Amino acid sequence: MSDMYLCSDFKSIVLNNTPLIDVRAPVEFEKGAFNNATNLLLMNDEERHLVGIHYKEKGNTKAIKLGHELVSGTKKETRIKSWLDFIDANPNAILYCFRGGQRSKISQEWIYEAGYNITRFKGGYKAFRNYLLTQLEESPKHFNPIVLGGRTGSGKTILLKKIENSIDLECLANHRGSSFGRKLTPQPSQINFENNLAYDIIKKLDTGFKYLVFEDEGKNIGSTYMPKSLANYLLTAALVILETPINERIDTTFNEYVTEAQKMYKDGGFIDALAEWRDDILSAMSRIKRRIGGERYIHVTTIFENAYNEQIRSGALDAYKEWVEYLLVEYYDPMYDYQILNRSENVKFRGSSEEVLAYLALF
Repeated sequence: MSDMYLCSDFKSIVLNNTPLIDVRAPVEFEKGAFNNATNLLLMNDEERHLVGIHYKEKGNTKAIKLGHELVSGTKKETRIKSWLDFIDANPNAILYCFRGGQRSKISQEWIYEAGYNITRFKGGYKAFRNYLLTQLEESPKHFNPIVLGGRTGSGKTILLKKIENSIDLECLANHRGSSFGRKLTPQPSQINFENNLAYDIIKKLDTGFKYLVFEDEGKNIGSTYMPKSLANYLLTAALVILETPINERIDTTFNEYVTEAQKMYKDGGFIDALAEWRDDILSAMSRIKRRIGGERYIHVTTIFENAYNEQIRSGALDAYKEWVEYLLVEYYDPMYDYQILNRSENVKFRGSSEEVLAYLALF
């Protein structure tokens, strides 16, 4: 195949959301892949394992021969058809394997023999992954950071969605960024989180933004964590504090922790979704026991259990608002206020949602 069907313009792939065919085995895909990538394998996990053993014991030529024997006949036809169907639906698709070597080259040749042309990555997954990591590492050179802070329930995530030059870390991490932030769908792998974050930053910087706005998060967002260079850079950022009345914060947190969370569990297909939600909330509260203190832990647990029993009895949810308020006032607020006190020199502005939006529009 001609070099004209090799691609190393990774930035254009990011900016154009180019559909990708990942021909690696599922076990490789699950560890990390890219936005808009679909796993249409050349070899499955077992076939890859057998070929790998053959490669170590008998060399490359024998391994390739075994690979062709394992993927032949109907199996080969089925896999080629899956690629062709994808190309029909996505004519600008690009394919890749791990290093841009044998697997993607063989896949490309089989596709060509079937009457189609497709470009493959030069250097494969590894080259594109290195590009994204480099962009993340060097991104602090290209923008000024602003961090949006505020107490729990102040509506930071809601406000962030109204800001065009924002990076929504919680969305990228599929986690709400708190002790009670677990979602039923799993978080991305660390590799995928980094890849998706790089995609987002590259796109934002390409629009010409000189300032990027991030929600105030720790280094860890659930099981994922920000790259060290970026996390350290955000520690130097100007801090804008969103101030929201306590009654609005209670309503926002109640909607997230109770109304929407219970709906999520019901939609998740649990036999007893409400009991499953209750158990996860109690588990989350047990994790903060040491920080909140034994006496307050007993009190907040009692409030929650009373609210749960009231829901079982009458179907009403309002009693949970007392539990939410207690969590905000006794747990979240003191912790967040202490963190802000230690970064007080970074605070450049405080205000309501409308005032913060107006302030950020200046950048």
